[in-house]
Amino acid sequence: MKLIEIIDQFGPGDSLIVRILFLVSIAAFTHLFVILVRNLAQRSSRVLQHPKLRSVISLFMSAIIFSLYFLAVGLVLRELGVSLTAYLASASVIGLAVGFGSQGIVQDVVMGLTIIFTDMLDVGDLVDVGGQVGRVTRITMRFVVLENALGAVVFIPNRSINTVLNYRRGYVRCLVDVTLLGNDGTKNAMVRSATDKMSSFFEQFPGICITEPSTEGRMETATGKEYLRLKFRIWPNRGQPIESTFVKELTAALQVLDAEYRDWMIAVYYEVEKKPSNSRNWK
Repeated sequence: MKLIEIIDQFGPGDSLIVRILFLVSIAAFTHLFVILVRNLAQRSSRVLQHPKLRSVISLFMSAIIFSLYFLAVGLVLRELGVSLTAYLASASVIGLAVGFGSQGIVQDVVMGLTIIFTDMLDVGDLVDVGGQVGRVTRITMRFVVLENALGAVVFIPNRSINTVLNYRRGYVRCLVDVTLLGNDGTKNAMVRSATDKMSSFFEQFPGICITEPSTEGRMETATGKEYLRLKFRIWPNRGQPIESTFVKELTAALQVLDAEYRDWMIAVYYEVEKKPSNSRNWK
């Protein structure tokens, strides 16, 4: 009530300059407070380890920001002659949606709650939503916000979310098995060559990898066939450079060591890796 009493002190007879300054102060205070709330939400997301809590905080902060702006608009309208009491009396989300002839707001809010509490996705998950692939950075009252492999921010209305592919491990595991031929010296040379090509490929195509690729060492099948396994953790649907460019360059390098080497001796496939039990992180 104190805020309303202060507002009531500014009557119709006040000077235009005072009223303008008051309206500007409302807008400035609201904007600064929203910045504070957003910074608090970002810090909370960094500190909290549980993705569900981060998701709930993200939605809760979105609701606070919406309320702040809604209240600020009400105060401004009050200064312009609109009854503040009447405005606040219609301050429900459903009332606004009906008043503006739009059911989309209600659908977005309901779907946002459904997304969080049905484990469809959480902040930090790597997902594919309607063909948009990225990491979930925020879940708001109206949007799920993704950051994709190119660093672009994608806003997806909650009501448009139907099918979600959730990569719970935070990446797609691409394995490359390189057949080793010749004597032990030649095989060791092939291992060094393949490792060098893997490192140079990562330097050339860093955008497709979540983390730096690694080797799992030399392996042998029950029939005595030896191979080197290379491991790439990549973004979904971005393995084409490995299947084409990397395989061609590696084949050419191995043919220097053994002229009989062919590209079919290098197998590229995708596999699920066991998720660490203590984290949802990508690394």
